Amino acid sequence: MELDLNLIDWSRAQFAMTAIYHWLFVPLTLGLSVIMAIMETVYYRTGDEFWKRTAKFWMKIFGINFAIGVATGIILEFEFGTNWSNYSWFVGDIFGAPLAIEGILAFFMEATFVAVMFFGWNKVGKKFHLASTWLTGIGAAISAWWILVANSWMQYPIGMEFNPETVRNEMTDFFAVAFSPVAVTKFFHAVISSWIVGGVFVTAVSSWYLLRKGDSHKRFALSSIKVAGIVGLAASLITLFTGDKSAYHVARYQPMKLAAIEGLYEGGESVGLVGAGVLNPDKEWYDDGEEDFLFDIKIPGGLSLLATRDADGFVPGVRELIEGGYTLPDGDMAISADEKIARGRSAVEAMAGYRAVLQEMKSCEDSSEMSSLQLQLDKYDEILDRNMSYFGYGYIDDVRELLPDVPLNFYAFRVMVILGAYFILFFVVVLLLAYRDRYRMKWLQWVAIISVPLVYLCSQAGWIVAEAGRQPWAIQDLMPVKAAVSALPVSSVQVTFFLFLALFTILLAAEIGIMLKAIKKGPDLGKEE
Repeated sequence: MELDLNLIDWSRAQFAMTAIYHWLFVPLTLGLSVIMAIMETVYYRTGDEFWKRTAKFWMKIFGINFAIGVATGIILEFEFGTNWSNYSWFVGDIFGAPLAIEGILAFFMEATFVAVMFFGWNKVGKKFHLASTWLTGIGAAISAWWILVANSWMQYPIGMEFNPETVRNEMTDFFAVAFSPVAVTKFFHAVISSWIVGGVFVTAVSSWYLLRKGDSHKRFALSSIKVAGIVGLAASLITLFTGDKSAYHVARYQPMKLAAIEGLYEGGESVGLVGAGVLNPDKEWYDDGEEDFLFDIKIPGGLSLLATRDADGFVPGVRELIEGGYTLPDGDMAISADEKIARGRSAVEAMAGYRAVLQEMKSCEDSSEMSSLQLQLDKYDEILDRNMSYFGYGYIDDVRELLPDVPLNFYAFRVMVILGAYFILFFVVVLLLAYRDRYRMKWLQWVAIISVPLVYLCSQAGWIVAEAGRQPWAIQDLMPVKAAVSALPVSSVQVTFFLFLALFTILLAAEIGIMLKAIKKGPDLGKEE
């Protein structure tokens, strides 16, 4: 079936736009859930009403953000059925399981305890209310776990078997899917990095109170900054470790993504890690005599160490990944992209032949003919077993399709890393000055406020690398995006794109307006301050 490329582009754009808007709300929800739970824990342990009022204020901000995030998340999940129906058919038995668990278990857990958290003050015991606050945050994290399990499976498909009779992949090992190394690392990296967003946001809002309200909000602001700073610094350092693990998994399971991230066209041993650089826009994937970079600063052996845990290790570049011929970590020889495409087409053709023979067998009544058909069926089944790991390559028309957008991935990754390093320094400075009661410099308070859009940029850049880096795949090696899309009129996708854009923009504007109104009103400081 020939598909309009505009349909693929518009479907991708719609999903990307929905995901970007959704991720504006999720990290703040995850980050605030930890900070407000810590504050209520301090209240529970000390009995100081100040900490109760402080926790209640940040819970109000959490609630505003949580409500809008749910709306965008539901639309995002529905798009798998509307815009990506071929994908949903092909792997729905696997992909649907974690999303169902997320909806049944985690979402209802959040919904239950968030009600107690908001309306249970003075109606339930302090211990039960504290447990509800923590369980709200834990429910949000569990919800993220199952969504990230589904996403990680798309990056590293495991624990399934293809059934040619139904043309579907079926789950054979739930625990392999739920606890794959990619899923575990992605969960900790995504969730803990969200705590950085919460830490920066709370620090920024508290800094605004110091700028506008002065000493009347000093205790509230400095106390909030201390909690947020500790959470943010701890999260920044842990994210550094999980980022290293994530890069190692990318090198192992998605080497083309790593090559795009590093602008690595020509691989080799003892490859340097690019700290900063400007890509050569004229560079092609093959050996065209052009340099990879117009300018670059590299850490010698850094990429080899990151990817192989050996500073002298071999890291394939784009050319090696397309041409093959290098030794894989398991000792086998890498085959070329052309060979993968040929084997993928064999699998696709075998699947079509299997389905045709199966259909013929349903109406066959002659036993000898049935035996002959069974032999054909077994032959196709053998071809499928031998080539199924390259199934998705059967839909690739040109090896250039296998190359992600190198500039987008290269620069987005460096935005993420540079800002990640900045936030480590940011939280160190904030904590040192806050604990020494010297957090009074207006320039620092403005830096904290300006850091809010920077932390969102950092968070979004990470997801751009994760998703754009695996193109052209909807499921790594098994299904390209162009085979996953629904056969819809382009006009219908365009219309819904702009409808969703308008809806999400209105929701975002409404959230910002409600949030600013709540921040302007401020916390209930009681008589103490």
